[in-house]
This record gives sequence, C-alpha cells and structure tokens, in this order.
Amino acid sequence: MDAVFTGIVEELGEVVALENLGPAARLTVRGPLVTQDAATGDSIAINGVCLTVTQAGDGAFSADVMRETLGRSTLGSLAPGSAVNLERPLRPAGRLGGHIVQGHVDGTGTILRRDPWDVVRISVPPGLARYVIEKGSIAVDGVSLTISALGPDWFELSLIPETLARTTLGRKQPGETVNLEVDMIAKYVERLMGEAVRP
Repeated sequence: MDAVFTGIVEELGEVVALENLGPAARLTVRGPLVTQDAATGDSIAINGVCLTVTQAGDGAFSADVMRETLGRSTLGSLAPGSAVNLERPLRPAGRLGGHIVQGHVDGTGTILRRDPWDVVRISVPPGLARYVIEKGSIAVDGVSLTISALGPDWFELSLIPETLARTTLGRKQPGETVNLEVDMIAKYVERLMGEAVRP
C-alpha cells in the first residue's frame, strides 16, 4: 500500500549529499525528528516526493531516487546544504491536518512573484491547470495549502507566518521552482466521468 501524507511538514531537513548512480541517484538528508523511528523500507516525503528509506542512522537517512522522479520533480537540483521539507506518513490513528497527499509529484511550477503579506503567485503547467480550483487544495513542495486566487496559468497562495517559518516556502524567491501535487480526487473524478460519457 502506498504511503499517505497530510502535507503538514514535520521538520526542515538539510541535504547532506546527492550522489549520481547512473540510472538513479542517492539522496542523503539530515532530519533528526523524522529519523528517530525510521527503518529501512519506511517512506518519508522530501519536498513532497515520497521516497523509500534505504539507510538510516545518526539523525540522517538515505533514499534512492529514480531518473523519472528526478526529471518530474525538483529533487535533481538539490545540493549539500539545501533545506528540504520532511514529513513521515500518516498513521491510521493520526489526524488529517492538511489534505490527502500521496507524495507523487504531478509537475513543477515557478514562483512568479511574492507580494507583501506573503501572497505567492506560482505558475501551473497547462496539463495540471484543470485540476486547480479556487479554495481547493494543492501540495507545494509537500506543503498542503489552499488556493486563494486563480488565473489561466497561475495560482496564488496566502502564506501564514507559521508556514513561512516551518517550511522552505519562507525562503523561496521568484524564479525558483517548486514541486506540485494536485488533489488526487479531481484526477479520479475526471477519469470516472470520462469513462461514463464514452460510447
């Protein structure tokens, strides 16, 4: 069964290394909180990307990242010292504080501008725009957020001080790229409706 996340970041981690392994890469991240009970085979979301722990210890963990994931997300642009959002999967008895996030990045967007009071405008790729609605949920670098405004190829978020302090979104500037995961319910509805109207 796939891991399920809530988009509520638990810890700001730090990249220790990103090693090129040919068809994949190995990412090592320092995160004392998320690694305190981590074991090989566990899932941890890094900037919204669900990865499998291959090694853990001394407050850090490693995970292998396939080329498909590197190409679809921003993980390939990380370097030692990069800050990353970390979240462990939701436990069955846990609270769903954000929305259901799978850790399967749908694409990337670019921060277009930041206004005073931390209204952030982000571009959305044409193929994902149909899944984005005003007041709907979206995961940006793994952070569950509510869309406050919407244009044909962009959306805006109003970020509160808590989000800015606890996630990488407080550091991101115009021109930087972020991982996007749209609400999976919208994708399922589209698929089901498409099959229902076929002859």
